[in-house]
Amino acid sequence: MTATVTEDSVVSTGVTRGVPVWHAYRFELVKLVAQWPVRLLVLACWVAPALFVAGVSTQSTLPADTLFGRWMHATGWAGPLVMLGFAGTWALPLLTSVVAGDVFASEDRLGTWRHLLVAVRSPRRIFVAKALASLTVILLPVAGLACSSTAGGLLAVGNEPLVGLDGHLLSPSDAAVRTLLAWGCALAPTLALAAIGLLGSVVLGRSPMGLLLPPIVALAMQVAQMLPLPVAVRLALPGYAFISWNGLFTSPAQLAPLLIGIAVSLVWAVLATALAYLLFLRRDFTNLAYDGSGRRAFTLGVLPLAALTAVTVGAVAVATPSMGSGIRQDKVERSLATEFAHLYRMQTRQLHRPAVTEAQLRATAACTKSDGRAAAQGAGNDWRCVVTWHLPAVATAGTAVYQLDVGSDGRYVADGDGPKEVNGYFLVRTPAGDAPNPLWQFDGNVELLDTTSKG
Repeated sequence: MTATVTEDSVVSTGVTRGVPVWHAYRFELVKLVAQWPVRLLVLACWVAPALFVAGVSTQSTLPADTLFGRWMHATGWAGPLVMLGFAGTWALPLLTSVVAGDVFASEDRLGTWRHLLVAVRSPRRIFVAKALASLTVILLPVAGLACSSTAGGLLAVGNEPLVGLDGHLLSPSDAAVRTLLAWGCALAPTLALAAIGLLGSVVLGRSPMGLLLPPIVALAMQVAQMLPLPVAVRLALPGYAFISWNGLFTSPAQLAPLLIGIAVSLVWAVLATALAYLLFLRRDFTNLAYDGSGRRAFTLGVLPLAALTAVTVGAVAVATPSMGSGIRQDKVERSLATEFAHLYRMQTRQLHRPAVTEAQLRATAACTKSDGRAAAQGAGNDWRCVVTWHLPAVATAGTAVYQLDVGSDGRYVADGDGPKEVNGYFLVRTPAGDAPNPLWQFDGNVELLDTTSKG
């Protein structure tokens, strides 16, 4: 029998060609999907959110401390937004850890680099194939989280309008588009965490710290967002896009912080991937006891990302006046008055009272912090506001008191403090029976950047 060598395996110079990237990608994808933790993770992301959202939506107690959680009884579009808040905090960092944080380290633990290099014959193709396979596997559970939670909400509650973060009512189609955009925006910080996972997997070798790196970075960014940091520092962190999607649910939309957060996340993703690629090409594949890049990891891994953060902070500070907290008295008053006017109209429709417009109401708010003993700016749960509004043909203006808990990210919870017939009780008596009072307690959002028209 005569052995033959095809043109696919040998070129005219006699050098063996590398395996095409597509074949290596398919091989890496099969390896990832064959792992039972990945399979369970994908299955959970496609099944658990629907069950969770449907179950919570039918309960008497709602997760009111979660953004849009108080509206899960009213519309099916609140469920995927509640799930998005949970995913950005816990699910997506863990997902990137399991997939991207282990894709290179697993070869170190198993000692299979020599076999893989012989089969593929190109470190560059190996890196590209592993990175693309990781991205594919990460996108599949993210799509499952979004689709499953949406299906659960719509089946349990229905395709109803959604109340935005400034009190205006979003039609079901508008709510659907904005919810889809919010999940799409969350992909940017997810890619950044995935790239950090790739970098950690390359740098740390068989060490389990590669797996822990994305959750640790995500936790550090969450802690930073809770601290009284300048707005420019917040925007310079790749995890800010996990928070700033709430700007999509105001009118007009607060797009500037969101777009900056997405851009920063994508730059982090590109830089971390490039660093992982460079370190991967320089590593020693012949050493079976390889256990990380040592000093090179700090020089080429940590310092460039730290420098990127410093440059981003400087760029945002120069482009916008953002070295303060971004939370000022005039912003809080304007946001609260606008939302109160929208929600007052909703309560008017509930009670079948004569219709009134926001222009007729002329709602205003007067807010103080710490009973006037401190400057009216910055986060805190010691904001107190009095809202004043007017009704046609009524000489006396109406007033309502609210206690505000304003977070460092600009999100606040307004808790009604009387009068009882306006906002002092969580139910209102309507001709059709008791219904939730939209003015009793609601979520709002203060834009940290001065970009939206004050109208």
